[in-house]
Amino acid sequence: MIDTDGTGRHMFSSEQKSAIEAARAGWAQTRRLVVPAMEDVLYAPIPVLETGFIRAVDYMGGDSGIVQGARVSYGKGTRSTSDDRGLIRYLMRHRHTSPFELAVLKLHVRAPIFVTRQWFRHRTASINEYSARYSVLEKEFYFPRPEDIAAQSTNNKQGRADALPPEQARQVLDILRDDASRCYDHYLDLLNEDENGERRDPGRPAIARELARMNLPVNIMTQFYWQINLWNLLHFLRLRADSHAQYEIRAYADAILQIVQKWAPLTYEAFTDYMRDAVLLSGPALKVLRAAMGGQPVDPAQAGLSKREIRELAELFPEIAPNLAR
Repeated sequence: MIDTDGTGRHMFSSEQKSAIEAARAGWAQTRRLVVPAMEDVLYAPIPVLETGFIRAVDYMGGDSGIVQGARVSYGKGTRSTSDDRGLIRYLMRHRHTSPFELAVLKLHVRAPIFVTRQWFRHRTASINEYSARYSVLEKEFYFPRPEDIAAQSTNNKQGRADALPPEQARQVLDILRDDASRCYDHYLDLLNEDENGERRDPGRPAIARELARMNLPVNIMTQFYWQINLWNLLHFLRLRADSHAQYEIRAYADAILQIVQKWAPLTYEAFTDYMRDAVLLSGPALKVLRAAMGGQPVDPAQAGLSKREIRELAELFPEIAPNLAR
């Protein structure tokens, strides 16, 4: 899929589509380590949300490179795949991070600005974003699906509660679409341009692009290139692919996970087992857990755990909840 995301909307201009097709059609000889599964998906966009996407445009290394760096050797030698798997799992388990930092991925991303605000908080990557000071932003916005429009959570200030009834969700969408359309019309009016980039009124000056953009809502789409080493990428994914992350950025993280699984499958497996699906316990929590597993009533508060930590521990290990003194 190159030009649409399944909704009939175009993700790429004809020029961009031609560039992608040309890049995917070309092949170059190399002596560097390559990953065949990554070569198959290189440059191809993975649709995310409405007209967003992620596509891998370059990479360096992979599982073989991580193992090579860890052993400080030349080539793969005579090591077997099972040995590589055991080493990668050892590195992940003991947080020996530097070999993972030797692998690098570069992505091209199209996402709503409010998603990029969260994304760019991860300051361990190199980023270059579309410039709205230099160019005019396209009239493309993200609008949530009706089932994703939810009320504010009462116990989580940055989370959602239950989805709104269909009629209320439709009203919210109507407001979002009306605001986006009106703001973009005003944006073009300030620029003194129509949607084809032609000047509307030759006798009226255009407002500077760096000023005209200020009235646009944060659900307008932007694009950026993002280059990051694998270890920092895994940290990003541990947070943003988590069920507690906002749905919209989690959708992008899930798409990146698809790429990582192809790029470095042994590392992906180790990440899943030792980071994504693992839990971190504090020293006091571990002491409480050991006592409770031994069948001893224990007072977690006296052990130094907060009420929230006690609740989280009971949710993680419901079988010991009766042994946690209240």
